[in-house]
Amino acid sequence: MSTPEHAGAWDSPPPRAQASGVPRASVELSLAPHAAPTEEDAAEQVAGDMGPTGRPLRTVPEPPLIAHHGPAKILAICNQKGGVGKTTSTINLGAALTEYGRRVLLVDFDPQGALSVGLGVHPHQLDQTIYNVIMERDVTVRDVIMQTPVEDMDLLPSNIDLSAAEIQLVSEVGREHTLVRTLRPVIDHYDYVLVDCQPSLGLLTVNALAAADGVLIPLECEFFSLRGVALLIDTIEKVRERLNPKLEITGILATMYDPRTLHSREVMARVVEAFGDVVFDTVINRTVRFPETTVAGEPITRWAPRSAGAKAYRALAREVIAR
Repeated sequence: MSTPEHAGAWDSPPPRAQASGVPRASVELSLAPHAAPTEEDAAEQVAGDMGPTGRPLRTVPEPPLIAHHGPAKILAICNQKGGVGKTTSTINLGAALTEYGRRVLLVDFDPQGALSVGLGVHPHQLDQTIYNVIMERDVTVRDVIMQTPVEDMDLLPSNIDLSAAEIQLVSEVGREHTLVRTLRPVIDHYDYVLVDCQPSLGLLTVNALAAADGVLIPLECEFFSLRGVALLIDTIEKVRERLNPKLEITGILATMYDPRTLHSREVMARVVEAFGDVVFDTVINRTVRFPETTVAGEPITRWAPRSAGAKAYRALAREVIAR
């Protein structure tokens, strides 16, 4: 949602693939819903209320308008455990940030291409992806960036080809800084770059951490997910020491929280006890809405804008901007 002063264009407008020109994943899936579900209102919480983290909700100011875009803050959405909500959080946080006037680039840095699929793109039918930008000198990042159905949110897509990059980069000089070199030409065009990392701590994830200003860690409220965070934080500290001194943990986001279960509440209490204020006040509850949005190829802020999930990601966007 851009105001007139926000309007801008590339300094030298590159050819850009349009999402509408690529076969939509939702077209090929018979499960795809044909219309958004009935709206549902979620109860609003205000500062001072006791939140699901067991702490009073902190005051988060309404994000200020911005007069111009860039340079972008790069956030790596990272957890080596799969199925914790990385891709869902990348899509929906990005869409929520655009509602506050921010211009966002989503980077699919996972060879599975889940981020691309979640935005209605069929990654296996793409001629060019981030792999081509990394490995081919004549392909620029602006050639590959695609527009999404969300205004002011673009996508740098990926597919299985990216899995080869991890092997091919091993012998390259400065291999850990490949992603930051790739993104450098467009940093000034965006306010946020959100990098959806693969569920591992390999070279691609190290590249994302080396490029990032901050790390957002989605953490499923489940015991085994909690165990893996220590290893991830150890990796983050090594990257900070050896490759990227500015790297910080932006926050830990509790996902798939079910307040009805004692296990979820116990895990939440342990996370808050261990990490304190680093844990976002915003908590993402389990809901059937998120699988629906994946099939529909839209963020929840568009698919079910008044749902609890949509309001939660808007609250997360406000926290991210405030930090």
